[in-house]
Amino acid sequence: QVQLEESGGGLVQAGGSLRLSCASSGRAFSNVAMGWFRQIPGKEREFVAAISALGSSTYYADAVKGRFTISRTAGKNTMSLQMNSLKPEDTAVYYCNHINIWPMTPKNDYWGQGTQVTVSS
Repeated sequence: QVQLEESGGGLVQAGGSLRLSCASSGRAFSNVAMGWFRQIPGKEREFVAAISALGSSTYYADAVKGRFTISRTAGKNTMSLQMNSLKPEDTAVYYCNHINIWPMTPKNDYWGQGTQVTVSS
């Protein structure tokens, strides 16, 4: 079991940007695929973006393509999500987790506290 910690969320106006970070406080995740998920109140947690184990491939939900960029540093237990041109509908709690590439589902059932992103109109 790995402990994951998300950070970087905040309150921004529509059109603004935020950069989220994910770090491991336990087992390293440098050699596994990682992903970002988000949950809007009243809705199920949904896939946002994913990056392959070596960082050579990235994948995005249609709703964020062209606006969000997922990245990771080789050999380090860190991962980021650069979010640009934010929209009010991006408001959610964002989580990171190990991910199964296709169908983009979480690898395990552990979820950190997440980081809140709020985008005002």
